Amino acid sequence: MRHLLSVSDLDAATATSLLDTADRLKQALLGREVHKLPTLRGRTVITLFYEDSTRTRVSFEIAGKWMSADTINVSAKGSSVSKGESLKDTAATLAAAGADCVIIRHPASGAAHRLAAWLGREGGSGGSGPAVVNAGDGTHEHPTQALLDAATLRDRLGSVAGRRIGIVGDITHSRVARSNVMLLATLGAEVRLVAPPTLLPVGVGDWPCRVSHDLDAELPGLDAVMMLRVQAERMRGGFFPSAREYAIGYGLNERRLAMLPEHAVVLHPGPMVRGMEIAPAVADSPRAAVLEQVRNGVHLRMAVLYHLLAGAPEVR
Repeated sequence: MRHLLSVSDLDAATATSLLDTADRLKQALLGREVHKLPTLRGRTVITLFYEDSTRTRVSFEIAGKWMSADTINVSAKGSSVSKGESLKDTAATLAAAGADCVIIRHPASGAAHRLAAWLGREGGSGGSGPAVVNAGDGTHEHPTQALLDAATLRDRLGSVAGRRIGIVGDITHSRVARSNVMLLATLGAEVRLVAPPTLLPVGVGDWPCRVSHDLDAELPGLDAVMMLRVQAERMRGGFFPSAREYAIGYGLNERRLAMLPEHAVVLHPGPMVRGMEIAPAVADSPRAAVLEQVRNGVHLRMAVLYHLLAGAPEVR
């Protein structure tokens, strides 16, 4: 695996291998007073974030440090980007400085692919530049989020294949939804998107999923439901009448939680807007796996770095 830019880079075997590696890394760290593995000692991992982040950025940093990599954070607000430096020049700088892996979050869809192309050329004719991980590009994709969600579903449900997963809310602006639909379908799940028509993207009919506008009708048949935040910062114009109306139609409250099968799990990629897409009592319920997603995110991102930078099948 050269880069991780999209879940379309992953077939079922590769995705499963990443999930299995994350499980082995989790087991390798159990009982250790110091959470450190020597696997990536001497490697340099740079996080390059042009958008704000808590979970993704912190978990990548922890993942790199737990594997003994030198981990460096670069933000647009505190770098030469704020002086007008282009992404291409920033990429060249990072490659010249000796980065082995660049993890990028950017508001422009496709930015991670462009970065990988530039870094490949900067690496010379052999294409030996740094590996690139897409940590979210615009409204396009967020592949490591989809992988950690799949890891959480495996932990809670035993398997992903054959399960029916609902993804609810602002599909149009959600890179998490796009990556999850593709990855879950690749792993054999049946995916249902539930949203008002105004929050479904053009072309959704070509995605490997079914679409519904009726949340109450879908809940009794789901093994898991993933609630999405309404991304007001990406919206231009009115997509629904009010936050209250949205919560009435598409919020997961205690009444709707009771409509799910007893084994069903609730996911949310965060940050949560409590009282809008998810009620506080649901977010704090034992059936919610929100913090498990965060914990699994560290191990999953360790696995991604391991596959990109170590490339060996064993974990020591």
